[in-house]
Amino acid sequence: MHHLKRFAASTAIVLCGTTVLAQDSITVAIQLEPPNLDPTGGAAQAIDSVLYANVFEGLTRFASDGSIIRGLAQSWDISDDGTVYTFNLAAGVTFHDGTTMNAEDVKFSLDRARAEDSTNAQKGLFAGITDVTVIEPLSVQIILDQPNGNFLFNLAWGDAVIVAPESIENIASNPVGTGPFTFTDWVQGDRIELTRNADYWGSAPALESATFRFISDPTAAFAAVMAEDVDAFIGFPAPENLPQFEADPRFQVLVGNTEGETILSTNNKMPPFDNVLVRQAVAHAIDRQAIIDGAMFGLGTPIGTHFAPHHPDYVDLLANSPHDPDRARELLAEAGFADGFTTTLKLPPPSYARRGGEIIAAQLREVGIETEITNLEWAQWIEEVFTNKDFGLSIVSHTEPMDIGIYANPDYYFQYDNPEFQTLMEKLNATTDPADRSDLLAKVQTIISEDYVNGYLFELAVATVAKADVQGLWVNQPTAAVDLTGVSWSE
Repeated sequence: MHHLKRFAASTAIVLCGTTVLAQDSITVAIQLEPPNLDPTGGAAQAIDSVLYANVFEGLTRFASDGSIIRGLAQSWDISDDGTVYTFNLAAGVTFHDGTTMNAEDVKFSLDRARAEDSTNAQKGLFAGITDVTVIEPLSVQIILDQPNGNFLFNLAWGDAVIVAPESIENIASNPVGTGPFTFTDWVQGDRIELTRNADYWGSAPALESATFRFISDPTAAFAAVMAEDVDAFIGFPAPENLPQFEADPRFQVLVGNTEGETILSTNNKMPPFDNVLVRQAVAHAIDRQAIIDGAMFGLGTPIGTHFAPHHPDYVDLLANSPHDPDRARELLAEAGFADGFTTTLKLPPPSYARRGGEIIAAQLREVGIETEITNLEWAQWIEEVFTNKDFGLSIVSHTEPMDIGIYANPDYYFQYDNPEFQTLMEKLNATTDPADRSDLLAKVQTIISEDYVNGYLFELAVATVAKADVQGLWVNQPTAAVDLTGVSWSE
C-alpha cells in the first residue's frame, strides 16, 4: 500500500462523538520522474519539481509570485559600484546529515558550479563571479567582474542551491540539503518519499511527510486523480479532462502560468521577414484566443511581448497586435506583397506547436501567407531551426525565467539585431535599483513588441488538480517547483 496516511493520535479532536483527525501527509503526482537528484548537476526540470525549496535551499529563492525573497541569506550588502555582494547567513543551519551549514559551504557550492569541469546546466548564471571569499563563518563575499542587476535572481535558481562537500559524492542518489524536508527513499519508476526535518532552522512545514509519484500517461493521470490515489497532480497532462474535475466537489482545479512564453518564432534575417511591415502583418493575422482555445483547450494567457504576465514588471502590450486580417493585408500590400508569399513553418513535437501550427497556418492563409509545414523531432529542430537558422517561422515555448535578454544576442536563432535594445539590456544588467530596473524592463518589452520580432502568442499554462481541502499549493510556476513548504490540509 503506497498510500498510507499517518495520523498523529495526539491531534485527534473529539467533536459531538465523531473523531476528526488532522491529516499531515500528502501524495502529489507529477508527469516526469527526475533522472537524478542533483539540481546543481543536471538540466532536467523534474529534479527541481521534487527538491526545490523542499530539500535544497539557495541564498535566495523564488516566492510563488516570482519575486525573490531571502533563503539561507538573511541579509546582504551590495557595494556602491555593484560588484561586491556580502551575504549574511542564517545562524544554526544544519544539513540533513547533521553537519553545519556555513560560509565554507557557500564558497564550495559556488566554486563547484562555476568550475571549468562543472556539469551545472546553468553555468552562465555564475559566469560573472571572479571570487568567493569566506569573511567569517556566517559571512561570505562574492566579487563580480561587472555589476549584474540579475544576480540575486540568478542565485534563486535550483542550479544555485547550497550543497556540502561532506555529502556531494552521493548527491545524485541521496540528496542532502538544508530544507524543511529530508529525502527518505526513491523507488525508481514509482515514487520519492520526503519526511519533515525535525531540526529545520526556519518555519516548520505543516506536513509530516510527502510522497511524489510519477505518472506520465494522461489516461493514467486522470484515473489516479479520480480514484483519489493522489491528493494533487501538478502539471496535469490532460487539459480536456479539467471541466470534469471542476464540476466535481471533491476537487479543485488551479490554472496558473509557467515561465513559458509561447511564440511564433520568426527569422528576422530571412526575406521577407527582414521587413518590419511583414512581421507586423503576421502579428495582425494571428488570433491568439483561437490558438489557445483550439490547441490548449482554453488554457493560456495571451501575451503581447516576451515576458511573463504574472511578473510584477509585465507590461500589457496586446494593443500593439490585435487580430485584424484587413490591416494585415494592407501592411503586406504596403511591403510589396499584395499577392502574399510562401514560407516554411517548422514545428517541434509538443502539442502547443503541432496543434497550434495548423491553426496559425489557416490564419496566415487568410491574409495571403502560405506556409509549408514540417513536423520535426526535438533533435532535428535544434539542428535545423535553432543552430542552422534554416526556417521562416516556427513555434516554441521559451520556458526559462526572465529570458528577454535573448533578444540582445544577434546570433540567437531568430536573428534580431537591434543596437538600441542591446545597449538597454547592458544597462539593465548593470542596474540594481528596483525602480530603475522596472523602467528599463518596460522599455525593452515595448521595443520588441513594436518591432514585431516574433508573434507573441501566450504564456504556457500549468494546471493542478487537487483534493478540495488541500491548501497552499503554488498556482503559478515562476520556476519548476512543487513547493510544499506552505502546503496543509484545511481543518
